[in-house]
Amino acid sequence: MAEVKKMTQTAIIRELAETTGVNNKVAKQFVESLAQLAVRETKKNGVFVLPGIGRLVRAERKARTGRNPATGEAIKIPAKRVVKFRLAKSVKDAIVPPKKTAK
Repeated sequence: MAEVKKMTQTAIIRELAETTGVNNKVAKQFVESLAQLAVRETKKNGVFVLPGIGRLVRAERKARTGRNPATGEAIKIPAKRVVKFRLAKSVKDAIVPPKKTAK
């Protein structure tokens, strides 16, 4: 099986620069500014929407009881805040087309 090549930050910046007609420095500033904006807005409002892609959502996890997989002993897992990324339906459908249901 062929090795999957992931896109690096440099490759993303280069692609953005080429498609928008700006230099790499401006494209890098844009990516960094967008990341900072996403963090700031998610902290402040609990949600940040990337139109056409998805949204970052801050969620509260309740305290619960879990198990230590090595010993089987019950342990308490404290409540905490987590960040989730929810894909937009259009992106999900573009990447993994929905199955056609037989009628």
